Amino acid sequence: MADAHPQIDTTKPSIARVYDAFVGGKDNFEVDREVLRQIQQLAPEAIQVGRQCRAWLIRVVRFMAGNAGVDQFLDLGSGLPTAENTHQAAQRINHEATVIYVDNDPSVAAHGRALLEENEFTHFAVADLRKPEEVLNHESVRKYLDLDRPVGLIHSNTLHHVTDDENPAAIMCTYLDALASGSYLAISHLHNPGDGSSRAQLAEESQVKFNSMMGSCFYRSREGIQELFADLEMIEPGLVNLFDWWPDGPRLTEPSDGEYNLLGGVGRKR
Repeated sequence: MADAHPQIDTTKPSIARVYDAFVGGKDNFEVDREVLRQIQQLAPEAIQVGRQCRAWLIRVVRFMAGNAGVDQFLDLGSGLPTAENTHQAAQRINHEATVIYVDNDPSVAAHGRALLEENEFTHFAVADLRKPEEVLNHESVRKYLDLDRPVGLIHSNTLHHVTDDENPAAIMCTYLDALASGSYLAISHLHNPGDGSSRAQLAEESQVKFNSMMGSCFYRSREGIQELFADLEMIEPGLVNLFDWWPDGPRLTEPSDGEYNLLGGVGRKR
């Protein structure tokens, strides 16, 4: 039976649609673009930051599929499709790589899944990433993923929308406990260095702005982000700025404060 989803509300910003606006996409509404404009008042480079997040995701998937030989992926909070997505990056290396996208945003369920489910190895599940039991027991996950073999678990710009009260570290432990040895976890997350610098000030002001418009967005400390990896073995270079994680080439310009306020890493389950 097809997943049911609520009607799209165009009067309130949607996390998925706002991210679409941040990467220069077209699947968003005026209310979503207003969030982008408000953030651009603090960080004019916001669109570049969004695109850097997507570029990091593609490098991570290439690493997992190519270097690590992972052939099944669970992309949580996948959002709306863009120019290149997880399944395209993975299936360029292994055309039979299985990818399951998970999102409960009505815009993604209504529009994105038609573009993401483009072949027999790519599937979509409507579920709440904050409820790992719901995700792991979803019929598509149970049918198409073999959890007795390594999985590439992806949390790209998702966990900073999970509140401390919801205990993101415990959520991640539940996911990791269900995965086989040799599985990988990728996380990118907004970071507040907490050192009184211009970057810390930008993080604090952006968090207030995001929360006033979208309801949940938390810039965490390095230690708080590292905790989400539990006891995984971190792949070099560890938890770093996105632009320093397996870059495609030399950095030609100095990153902005907004780009510095994003950390990402990949861990391997022993």
